[in-house]
Amino acid sequence: MRERIVETYLREQVKAAGGIAYKWTSPGNSGVPDRIVIFPGGLTVFVELKAPGGKPSKLQVVQHKRLRELGCDVRVIDSKEQVDSFLEELVE
Repeated sequence: MRERIVETYLREQVKAAGGIAYKWTSPGNSGVPDRIVIFPGGLTVFVELKAPGGKPSKLQVVQHKRLRELGCDVRVIDSKEQVDSFLEELVE
């Protein structure tokens, strides 16, 4: 399964749950997470998507650490099952 399939599934499931999943590109800041997911009530999570078994690059790990140090929630998701678990955890 390709990363794109997991990303599309995330976007569709977040929308169905009443949220939005913005694609994030930040010129001059390579390695930022793929999506900024926002749920009703302002709950915001940065999501890095990978193909099954994929791991973040060293640069991505650095960017994730910077965001976490600022108090942000950063997740790495590599399957449709993880998308489902993510939504079960955050959407009631």
